[in-house]
Amino acid sequence: MGGGNQSGVNEFLLLGISESPEDQRVLFGMFLSMYLVTVVGNVLIILAISFDSRLHTPMYFFLANLSFTDLFFVTNTVPKMLVNLQSQNKAISYVGCLTQLYFLVSLVALDNLILATMAYDRFVAICRPLHYATAMSPRLCILFLTLCWVFSVLYGLIHTLLMSKVIFCGSRKIHYIFCEMYVLLRLACSNTQINHTVLIATGSFIFLTPFGFMIMSYVWIARVILQMPSASSKYKAFSTCASHLAVVTLFYGTLCMVYLKPLHTYSMTDSVATVMYAVVTPMMNPFIYSLRNKDMHGALGRLFLGKAFQRFT
Repeated sequence: MGGGNQSGVNEFLLLGISESPEDQRVLFGMFLSMYLVTVVGNVLIILAISFDSRLHTPMYFFLANLSFTDLFFVTNTVPKMLVNLQSQNKAISYVGCLTQLYFLVSLVALDNLILATMAYDRFVAICRPLHYATAMSPRLCILFLTLCWVFSVLYGLIHTLLMSKVIFCGSRKIHYIFCEMYVLLRLACSNTQINHTVLIATGSFIFLTPFGFMIMSYVWIARVILQMPSASSKYKAFSTCASHLAVVTLFYGTLCMVYLKPLHTYSMTDSVATVMYAVVTPMMNPFIYSLRNKDMHGALGRLFLGKAFQRFT
């Protein structure tokens, strides 16, 4: 990736949210706490699903992979940010910046595609229950996950390679917590029209198409739930979708806060909004999926207490 650096820029400066020493001490403690909570929460989700055969279902298979993606996502950005908050040197190398950008773009896309696959799982489970065993067979689940990874890797690779051709000759200061694509494009002094065109084209495919599919899936799910005869059946069906719907709302809500605006309007407030989808969303996902989920409660209890927990249940 370094071969495309024609501008002579060898590093960027990640200035983060605030340059005040007092603010940085507070931010360090806050982000360290959030990072540890995110790591512990997502690792527990992965372990509970891996070691409990009751959770070896398509829904929890994709949930474990979503937790892995979130874990990888925060590890790609937060540790470097914590080092910068404790150090006078805010520099990140050109290659390091593009590497961080690649994983950031790929993992956001992967998160999105896994959420769309989970919506399909809920659609089949509620709207086509008799076909669930064949439509969500282990082989197809692995195929779906493989396609999610392939599209995400290609998406990240395309934008990173295009970014490596951009020439930087002005400011090296990035007022963000990581190397974000739109901010790097603002620092460019070469023509970035192709970057914007490809970003719109691929973004529509990777993000808008799955989002539209999720909306259609939940419209059908809502219709089926409303036609169910008893209130208990409606509640049980809705409860299996509520966690996923909350995560989708949080994911797209935070992304829209940052990206549904013209590039030239980006400001420091967008750096704060970026924290929402970069740090807060991965931290909240384990809580959302564990809250009021008896299966997950049981799996976590058996993970920690083993047979002692089983005697109390």
